[in-house]
Amino acid sequence: MPPRQVAVIRGPAPRLSGRVRVPGDKSLSHRLGMLAALAEGDSEIESFLEAADCLATLACLNGLGISAELAGGRLRIRGRGLRGLTEPADVLDAGNSGTTIRLLAGILAGQPFLSVLTGDESLRRRPMDRIIRPLREMGAQVMGRAGDRLAPLAIRGGDLRPITYRSPVASAQVKSAVLLAGLYADGPTTVIEPVPSRDHTERLLKGLGVHVETWAEPEGGFAVRITPPRSLPAIKARVPGDFSSAAFWLAAAVIHPEAEVTVEGVGLNPTRTGFLDVLRLMGADIEARVTGQAAGEPVGTVTARSSRLKAAEVGGSLLPRLIDEVPLVALVACFAEGTTTIRDAAELRVKESDRLAGVALGLGRLGAVVGERPDGLIITGPARLAGAELDAMGDHRLAMAWAVAGLVAVGETRILGAEAVGVSYPAFWQTLEEVAGPVARLLPA
Repeated sequence: MPPRQVAVIRGPAPRLSGRVRVPGDKSLSHRLGMLAALAEGDSEIESFLEAADCLATLACLNGLGISAELAGGRLRIRGRGLRGLTEPADVLDAGNSGTTIRLLAGILAGQPFLSVLTGDESLRRRPMDRIIRPLREMGAQVMGRAGDRLAPLAIRGGDLRPITYRSPVASAQVKSAVLLAGLYADGPTTVIEPVPSRDHTERLLKGLGVHVETWAEPEGGFAVRITPPRSLPAIKARVPGDFSSAAFWLAAAVIHPEAEVTVEGVGLNPTRTGFLDVLRLMGADIEARVTGQAAGEPVGTVTARSSRLKAAEVGGSLLPRLIDEVPLVALVACFAEGTTTIRDAAELRVKESDRLAGVALGLGRLGAVVGERPDGLIITGPARLAGAELDAMGDHRLAMAWAVAGLVAVGETRILGAEAVGVSYPAFWQTLEEVAGPVARLLPA
């Protein structure tokens, strides 16, 4: 565990400017690492995210007999095929990573051995029954703590049967766990969601030659079906920049009075870029341009500038496309004219922290007018934010959102638990200095 840190930001920053690149996409790095382990032969993945969550995935794969070498963002993995994993001699520790534990559970459901998955205190509080139910339906033996609701998870896998699973929530992790288990089923596996969630897994599988079908259900919902392949080929890919990491600089630019920031080489998968749609609804001066592809995903450049903002209604099918950016939507809403309502975001109560409660508490301390509702937030702006002491609550996204707030708040903002950024964006504080100048200091807690 990294040493505790406090970030001290003296705001407001005089100006925000620059062209930046963000680290490799976390969601794609996890998935590419796992699929490379199941592929035949040697895979090479460039710009792999060297951050705590993705390193936890590699450590778990190592425990399953996979040889991986990571240096300078280049990951080399010797795949052992769909049925080449070996029974782990010890518990597999996913750290703080929900993606690691849930997606690996899907893969392990198809393995003819016993494995145990656990994580840190935060991960052991997050719901796992949402993957246990479909994996059991497919024939795996899966048990968890607290009435099969929480990790640690014990999984004895084997031959699986295909299912059609209607998920009660739009969750890419649930969908991916079932689809990855479907690689080991004896027929096509289908997942139906209320609305589409991020589609990285489907794109990658299709790029590896797996037969993938998608369609809108006549009675409502969105379906994905895969037909299990005999094998997966080795992978050679470059991971695009993480849109969720880019979003912090875009948010900072539109709420700061003297700003223009460009993010280059960032993934622009439309199932991930709902935040851009919300910024446009709010009247933000923002430009996005697709310039190419990487790992089967559109990649491009986004520029954001100081903007005059208006309130918006945020909810429905838009939420799964910006679920990680809800703290930033709330922060931007503090600078918009009128009342912004965020709804259908109850999923955020079971993330690394209760993000809705954490955002409401933090913005309130900064002087925002914010109300909490069971599934979202209500923010009335514009507000004049003043520096305050804020707790990241062990949540990387809250730590970075509070840093953005510190760039526009008047006075000193202190962020407890600033080291949490290492989960997804280890170079965050260096990039902040590139964009804003020397306005932040990191101190031991």
